[in-house]
Amino acid sequence: MKEAMAKYLEYLHSVKNASPHTILNYRRDLEQFLAYLSPPGARPPALAGVAHPMIREFVAHLHDHGLAKSSIARKLAALRSFFKYCVRQGRLKENPARLVPTPKLPKRIPSVLSAEEMNGFLNQLAGAGQFAPGGRASSKKSALRPATSSPELQGGPSRSVSTEEGLLLRRDRALLELLYAAGLRVSELTGLNLADMDQKERILRVRGKGRKERIVPYGAKAQDALEKYWPLREQLLVQTVRTGGRPEPHAEAVFLNYSGRRLTPRSVGRILKKYVRIANVNWDLHPHSLRHAFATHLLADGADLRAIQELLGHQSLSTTQKYTHASIRQLMDVYDKAHPHA
Repeated sequence: MKEAMAKYLEYLHSVKNASPHTILNYRRDLEQFLAYLSPPGARPPALAGVAHPMIREFVAHLHDHGLAKSSIARKLAALRSFFKYCVRQGRLKENPARLVPTPKLPKRIPSVLSAEEMNGFLNQLAGAGQFAPGGRASSKKSALRPATSSPELQGGPSRSVSTEEGLLLRRDRALLELLYAAGLRVSELTGLNLADMDQKERILRVRGKGRKERIVPYGAKAQDALEKYWPLREQLLVQTVRTGGRPEPHAEAVFLNYSGRRLTPRSVGRILKKYVRIANVNWDLHPHSLRHAFATHLLADGADLRAIQELLGHQSLSTTQKYTHASIRQLMDVYDKAHPHA
């Protein structure tokens, strides 16, 4: 069974082009199932010896240990996919996980900022943080103060934290504008290379889930933010060379950290949380929130659902349809607040 698992994970990597994150999660799920079937001192069962009652017992075991339904559903999906692969390869006659029902998951409607709130938040970055969204003054506005030079980035011996933050504000504004303008997943944003951008036409070549490519346009505000960011990006690369670093693997990355290396998805999350705190607003924002806002605002302004599906890179239209529920909910909120007989 271990050999079949190893071949399946290699199949995910080389044939399905699954992301490293997906492969890591599937590996953990399969290893957890194997560990459940083979207690300490016992040999793991043969692949053909796995029957659907064993998988049912495994699901019940996960439920008894308080695992969330969404996590159980993902582990079950990993098992289904693995056994389906084994059937296709002729190792099994039928898929033992096929008869195990998936836990029923609640339908979650994404919480989305209004277009006015999103514009206010991004315009605050463009205006260097003088005002918070909604007209309230930011209590931490000094942290968004722009700067024109940085001793560290120029190779000087001293380091100015506030000046460096002011410079990195250009990068942060550019990446947040692009997240919202193109509706990107955070991994798609951090994976962007210079060769993926056509700045004249304002379009991106994006590699999504399964490394599937799609073409996505972006707007004038994102273009303006990027143009202000390019000189800083060059400084970051020059700084890496001066300090003896090797910029080659990261020289094509669009977004760099202060060390001249490719920005990570986790760093983008921290950057967004930082500006939410600075704006002094009680929002639970994460990078995917900007993707939700992109889709919902397009739908509210009359964009076709199929077009939004293409822009988001969704394989199934049903995945995109959740934004119709979010849009309807916003309409109901407006109705409840404005209609005299609501």
